[in-house]
Amino acid sequence: MWDYTDKVKEHFLNPRNVGEVEDPDGVAEVGSIACGDALKLTFKLDENKRISEAKFKTFGCASAIAAASALTEIIKGMTIEEAEKVSNQDIAGFLGGLPQEKMHCSVLGREALEKAIAYYRGAPLKRAPGNVICECFGVTDLEIERAVVENNLATVEDVTNYTKAGGGCSSCHEAIREIIDRMRARMESKPVTRPRLSNIQKIKMIEETIDREIRPSLKQDGGDIELIDVVGNRVIVATRGACASCQAANLTLKHFVEAKLQEFVWPDLVVEEDSQ
Repeated sequence: MWDYTDKVKEHFLNPRNVGEVEDPDGVAEVGSIACGDALKLTFKLDENKRISEAKFKTFGCASAIAAASALTEIIKGMTIEEAEKVSNQDIAGFLGGLPQEKMHCSVLGREALEKAIAYYRGAPLKRAPGNVICECFGVTDLEIERAVVENNLATVEDVTNYTKAGGGCSSCHEAIREIIDRMRARMESKPVTRPRLSNIQKIKMIEETIDREIRPSLKQDGGDIELIDVVGNRVIVATRGACASCQAANLTLKHFVEAKLQEFVWPDLVVEEDSQ
């Protein structure tokens, strides 16, 4: 049995925004019923060019339903420019984390959003077709490459969790391994130049990231977070509100809070919960 967070269960049992928006500005259909997951996303903008309505229809498992429901909640109120920055990790983080084996559901949501935005802009999403690596699920080398880079994947199992590639038979495992090795070598060869931060600068950036990227999502579910201390690369926080009693708090800290701080502040930051 999958270890679902309470928020995943809530969005599966009581999904938000099910259906289709009338006269939508953005439309997308991704996935395939034959491959096990399919998603249709529609959205509409208001007079201020913000997403006022977003709805979905999906064929899939509990995680697919929850991820699509979360996606529609995340993007409501956003501009197109804000929405196009939403990642699959944002979707999973909104839900307090997804089982690793179900992360492909968050990727499906991100793909639908990209395609719907392209529809709105009147320019179909143009991507090189790539070569099909996984015949069972029709996954291409380009899709695998992107998943490896965006989610820092390191194993064939990781790729299967995020794309389904390799989840049927095992005939493509060697090809997937070669793609992983090639992409990771390319990632590691790129010089990373980041300015050194004083502790004061680091604390300020952490506080700004919590206020801008983390706290709004937590407050939507009645939770909050407080920065207690920063010791080197250790960020010590305390959960508040609903987060303090949530069984999935550790997942939220690792898969959402820590991921956001690593993205916007420093890649070596580690989030720890205050023990007192």
